[in-house]
Amino acid sequence: MSAIRQDAWTEEEDLLLAEIVLRFIREGGTQLQAFAEASRQLSRTAAACGFRWNAYVRKQYREAIEFAKQQRKKQKTVEKKEIVRDKEIDLHDVITFLQAFQPDQQLQENKKLKREIEQLKERIEKLQNEKEVLEKQLQTMQQDYKSLINILERARQLSV
Repeated sequence: MSAIRQDAWTEEEDLLLAEIVLRFIREGGTQLQAFAEASRQLSRTAAACGFRWNAYVRKQYREAIEFAKQQRKKQKTVEKKEIVRDKEIDLHDVITFLQAFQPDQQLQENKKLKREIEQLKERIEKLQNEKEVLEKQLQTMQQDYKSLINILERARQLSV
């Protein structure tokens, strides 16, 4: 393990710290990663590097920081374009895919709809059976009601 320094920072150390942090910003790394790298190269703690950066060096490199951030954004844009370029397809590929895909999708959709129709038919049949049972019960109750009314009418006539 290297010795931890406690002496004053030199201009060269400030410059190296700035170069490392700006490189990490450009490449999409974090400042904590940059401080860890700087600590190894400068034989200082990562905390000391972070403190020095935030307290003194960063103020001198504001324009360079903004430029590094812009470079990082441009690099991300270039990488995205490269990914798109790698995946470029022509119209023939699209047509072939759609021709292969569409029948499978329609077949699956048709099977799904047939299942739903069968389920609905079963439900209709159950409801019709239930309706018939309820109609029979209703007829029985109506007959019982008429019989009860007749009995009550006879009882009323006998009491009069």
